[in-house]
Amino acid sequence: MRRLAPYVWPAGRPDLRRRIYVSIALLLAAKLATIAVPFSFKWTTDALVDPANAPFYGWAAAPVALTLLYGLLRVAMALFTQARDAVFADVAMNAVRRLASDVFEHLHLLSLRFHLERKTGGLTRILERGRNSIETIVRTTMLTAIPTAVEFLLILGVLFFQFDLGFVGVVVAMITAYLAFTFMATNWRISIRRAMNESDTDANTKAIDSLLNFETVKYFNAEEREKRRYDVSIARYERMSVKTYTSLAILNAGQAAIFTAGLVAVMVMSARGVMAGENSIGAFVLVNAMMIQLYQPLSYLGMVYREIRQSLIDIEMMFDILAQNPEVRDRPGAKPLVAARGEVRFENVAFHYDPRRPILEGLSFTVPAGSTTAIVGASGAGKSTIARLLFRFYEPQGGRILIDGQDIAGVTQTSLRAAIGIVPQDTVLFNDAISYNIRYGREGATDEEMREAARLAQIDRFIEAAPGAYDAEVGERGLKLSGGEKQRVAIARTILKNPPILVLDEATSALDSFTEREIQQALERVAKGRTTLVIAHRLATVVNADEIIVLDRGAIVERGAHAELIARGGAYAAMWGRQHEIAAAEETLRRAAAEEGDRVSISMEPDDEQAAQAPRGPAAA
Repeated sequence: MRRLAPYVWPAGRPDLRRRIYVSIALLLAAKLATIAVPFSFKWTTDALVDPANAPFYGWAAAPVALTLLYGLLRVAMALFTQARDAVFADVAMNAVRRLASDVFEHLHLLSLRFHLERKTGGLTRILERGRNSIETIVRTTMLTAIPTAVEFLLILGVLFFQFDLGFVGVVVAMITAYLAFTFMATNWRISIRRAMNESDTDANTKAIDSLLNFETVKYFNAEEREKRRYDVSIARYERMSVKTYTSLAILNAGQAAIFTAGLVAVMVMSARGVMAGENSIGAFVLVNAMMIQLYQPLSYLGMVYREIRQSLIDIEMMFDILAQNPEVRDRPGAKPLVAARGEVRFENVAFHYDPRRPILEGLSFTVPAGSTTAIVGASGAGKSTIARLLFRFYEPQGGRILIDGQDIAGVTQTSLRAAIGIVPQDTVLFNDAISYNIRYGREGATDEEMREAARLAQIDRFIEAAPGAYDAEVGERGLKLSGGEKQRVAIARTILKNPPILVLDEATSALDSFTEREIQQALERVAKGRTTLVIAHRLATVVNADEIIVLDRGAIVERGAHAELIARGGAYAAMWGRQHEIAAAEETLRRAAAEEGDRVSISMEPDDEQAAQAPRGPAAA
């Protein structure tokens, strides 16, 4: 609640603070009208029983006038209450928006490690429940808890001055017992609610994970398996939900019994006063109306405690996310990167995800400005880790990385990533128009610049032929597009970004040979004149690189130009020979299939790990 306070009472927003003051004034006005309603009922009753008891004695129409007053007070009570809700709505929703926005921003500040370890479905569910809980806490506190407390105090004052301390004592005892029972029962229900939330999160995670992998489910005829997995989670949610509703029924029954006991007690005391001539019939009606009127906010008070406790459970995970410290932060006084030339240098870089398994050990190399350096090696050698370190998704445990002589640990992350473009192996697109995905490379790019980027990426003809052209939707994660089309979109947005440094992280490894050649030509055009770091396992795509670095277990085992490495006959030559053998075997099978007249498509993609295991030299071994 302390952490929520700055969002409800925001600094620098005097307009919202004024709304809070106005809301409090309307709250008091509504409660005064609420307390006056039972009095108007009393006066009307007394006027009907004995006109001499009417406030307007001698006026024949007094009962009618008092009845009209009763109606007007009820209308005033409703108007003040609704006006308070309307005025306070801006405060509540501003708190919801600001906190939700802060959490969303914080999620983008957290490290890649956090997002790799989180499940998307569970995370979105936590955010959804947390956002709803913020609104619940803010609105119930201001619109129910505080008004109920004010009304309770006013009723105690009326009972004290209108009757005696006996009435006050009974009502206080009833409310004390009511709240004690409510708090105990609600605390009992909290563990049930927490278990229900966990099962709900688990079911939501499984559902989203299964739907995101829709094609994989179909490939393996796993619909029934996925249904069983989901049903296990949803069955647990069902059990916890039944317990939740059962416990709520017990809570409501207990509250009704305690309140009814208190109501009957004060009604009996009032009836005895009427029989003794101490109270009028109107006083009896006043006590009944006031207690009945108290029941509604009192039942809300139980609900408020229950909702606030449950909302705090729902929101605690959101605050846990806010409590997560970003693994990578800008240092105090960090300056923007000035990438005039684009030279990249790794100096004795050491890195591990887990201390028990080193990934890079003392890695040193330089990518001169405007040149192309390729990094190849077996799977798990640390190739993609180099790209992640360059983008500063992680901090190295040793050494440093420099761009144009500037340690990237000392520059702002925003300026660093603005200077680097990447075409990844698996391009994931936003579920939006093609134009939106291309423009993601540079916000504010004109239509002409976007179309030129598409033309350079050789995807303009495809886009213009598609229904909707540049406004065509690409689907979830871009699944409406083929692998080659998605890669071309990635190339187009990188062209639009126009960075001095380019990273190609196995950009063609998932494509067929024909598409790979076309994409490779587009990539070569993009890389021209830029500092380019190519991460690849298909060696045919890096033969033109200025330098090729061969990694094995996080260390450089060979480096040099393609021809030089082939002549050396080491690990690179072994990988090259193995991949050519596979390509030749693939071509032989294709020819044999063609001769037989069969339509056979055989895809045998070379694998670095297999190539590296070829028994050719100690480095490969």
